[in-house]
Amino acid sequence: MGNDEVGMPSTLKWVLCSSLLAVAAQAVADVSVIVAIEPTARKDGLMLSRQAMEAGLGKTLGQTVAVTASEDLSDAMRATRSGGYDVFIGPAQVVASSLLRGYELVGSNESAEQYVLVGRAQVASTGDLKGKRIFLPQQDSIYTYMARGMLNASGLSFKDLAPVQYARYPQAGLTAVSLGLSDSTVIRRSDWDEWQKDNKAGAKVLATSGAVPGGFSVAVRKELSADVREKLARWFTGSAAVAGMKPVSLRAEMAEYKSVAELGLFTPTHLPGAKVVTAAQAQQLISQGAVVVDTRTEKEYKQKRIAQAVFAPYHEKSLKDVAFDASQDDFAALAPMDRNAPTIFSCNGAECWKSYKASRTAIDKGFKQVYWFRGGLPEWDAAGLPVARGEAELAAKP
Repeated sequence: MGNDEVGMPSTLKWVLCSSLLAVAAQAVADVSVIVAIEPTARKDGLMLSRQAMEAGLGKTLGQTVAVTASEDLSDAMRATRSGGYDVFIGPAQVVASSLLRGYELVGSNESAEQYVLVGRAQVASTGDLKGKRIFLPQQDSIYTYMARGMLNASGLSFKDLAPVQYARYPQAGLTAVSLGLSDSTVIRRSDWDEWQKDNKAGAKVLATSGAVPGGFSVAVRKELSADVREKLARWFTGSAAVAGMKPVSLRAEMAEYKSVAELGLFTPTHLPGAKVVTAAQAQQLISQGAVVVDTRTEKEYKQKRIAQAVFAPYHEKSLKDVAFDASQDDFAALAPMDRNAPTIFSCNGAECWKSYKASRTAIDKGFKQVYWFRGGLPEWDAAGLPVARGEAELAAKP
């Protein structure tokens, strides 16, 4: 690996330049598209031609199109909450999140499938996994969402288990379970059925999910004109193969996406030690002098925010779970704030965990009047309340 004149490795410099060029292309394009690739679907992602998709969509729409491909599912999920792209192509959980935020479904390109929670033969039931190990792909993968839902059904959190083992490939979880290196994993039903043909003992199904849309799903922004949305749908259902993508079907069930979103995204509805407030209640509190704190990223804050909000980012690495470990996160922006002032914490809505975690952290740090605006900016905006955009004084930034 070579170095350039300022000492930066040339390969790293190329990656950074490519990322900056992709951002710049998105900024000048008429229509922006992101392809979010599940780790276990890397083959499908590699077969897809970004350039061919840009050319095909551009010709169909008569507009410039910028396509970004990413394996960072956390970043893709954040983009769905902030409306970062006009079109989302990705696994069910990514598109499910976008459908909650001003996008409409085109369809999926593979049939729905179930997921199973598999445990060692010695584990009697899902409830008996408490204190035991689980092997999963990355945090925002569909497998992790299914695991969370099936554990929740038995009253368990990831925190009730031993530290979660994360790896790229979910099929490795079956090997880990069969060798006694892990007590459980989540896998697609079809993969389990295939694996079981040659592995009759050592593991069993503890729980089964509902149907989950398979392959790539596609959603488009509702704010696009009806003509553009129709042309996009026509291209993805009829011409996507020219870009190496299997065409989607219009027969996808919305209920399946709703189920995925609720399993993997939603925060609790209550928070001991804080009062959960609506947009109207938050507005009244602000008029009475309460501070409303935006815990999102600086980019999101500048793009659109509650008009009176101050910026105090919550940098999270912990699980999106009621039993998260706050020591893994960074909320240094909390330090200079007045612990005696009524304080409202907000982010990107019920699926965004940052304001929930910020509220919990504030309570632990001795804040006297904590309010959690669970609906966040989406609820505020939907109520027609004042928003601000652009540069602002980042009042709570340390």
